[in-house]
Amino acid sequence: MALDAGTLVVGASAAGLATAAQLQARGVGFEVVEAGPRVAMAWRGHYDRLRLHTPRSISGLPGLAMPRSWGQYPSRDQVVRYLEVYCRHFGLQPHFDEPAVRVARVDGAWETTTRSRVWRTRNVVLATGRTRIPVRPVWPGMGGFVGKVLHSSEYRNGEPWRGRVVLVVGFGNSACEQALDLTEHGAKVHLSVRSPVNVVPRDVLGVVPVLQLGILMRPLPPVVADILAAPLVRLTVGDVRRVGLRKLAYGPNTQIARDHHIPLLDIGTMAKLRSGEIAVHPGIDHFTATGVVFDDDASLDLDAVVLGTGYRAGFDDFLVGWEAVCDESGTPRQSGFEVAPGLYCCGKHVSPAGMLREIALESRRVAAAIASSTPTATSTSAPTTG
Repeated sequence: MALDAGTLVVGASAAGLATAAQLQARGVGFEVVEAGPRVAMAWRGHYDRLRLHTPRSISGLPGLAMPRSWGQYPSRDQVVRYLEVYCRHFGLQPHFDEPAVRVARVDGAWETTTRSRVWRTRNVVLATGRTRIPVRPVWPGMGGFVGKVLHSSEYRNGEPWRGRVVLVVGFGNSACEQALDLTEHGAKVHLSVRSPVNVVPRDVLGVVPVLQLGILMRPLPPVVADILAAPLVRLTVGDVRRVGLRKLAYGPNTQIARDHHIPLLDIGTMAKLRSGEIAVHPGIDHFTATGVVFDDDASLDLDAVVLGTGYRAGFDDFLVGWEAVCDESGTPRQSGFEVAPGLYCCGKHVSPAGMLREIALESRRVAAAIASSTPTATSTSAPTTG
């Protein structure tokens, strides 16, 4: 059976588009399939106030910088526009509304089943992101709660909750920014934080982006980087225990390397915690009809609960044999490399230097590896259109 293309790229957001552009530059025939109707679908669904935590200057994808006029930290809508322009700039032609429902190795090639057809290709690049599937925990009594429960992926802004009592569950960047947004919209905000945390400022002394320091420290062992960064964190953040939080036993660089989680990059939530405008509680034990009871037996009546409980990549939903390359959550153990013969991942690695910068590096590495194993690749080839 003939191959449809040398490589199929699954996903048309930052990782998929960057990989496609790099394959094109190396003359590798490819196709791009996308589950949604447009590029950058994950970015389009994020909450209104979201901005990049990484500086614009290091957040552009290969071959096209972000406009200087966008300032230090581009907004959600600017990132969407950038990805639209990126797609047009390189003449990429994704096949939209074609979700990958099954990816399997068959007779020495990869067969990817989408909505309308089966693609047979030499290589597959899975670029569907780390945030494909929201994680929604369930607590006892939750089904009887009369208020609203929504995942952070469904949150847009705090205006509907003005003057109302809202609990945000979690202490990731989305959870803390949404708690801040709710406060600024006049909601009465509470945070449920189950685990110890790390907090670093987004900007050091309001000037230097902390992720630029992360780039400088990246060659160092995480423990060494944490030791060097500790005085700066104490100066800028202080003791998180003073606002009712517990400090993680190891530092932010070790947290990224060991747990694959980014610490809170604070843009104002800590100030609200210090002022008492956001109240801190431990984990939830169970729900009641009108609210929750926490692990310390304290109770709270609520109008709404926002689950800032994260996401998973969810490769177990569609990749046959996912156990060989993924952890128990369906997240690949490696990104930016060949994880099985002809199978690559891009955009799954959590980096202290920022996800978009990491995607740029990974897309180059993946495309170079594919080109080196494709004898017919030429620098003048263009993508097929199917």
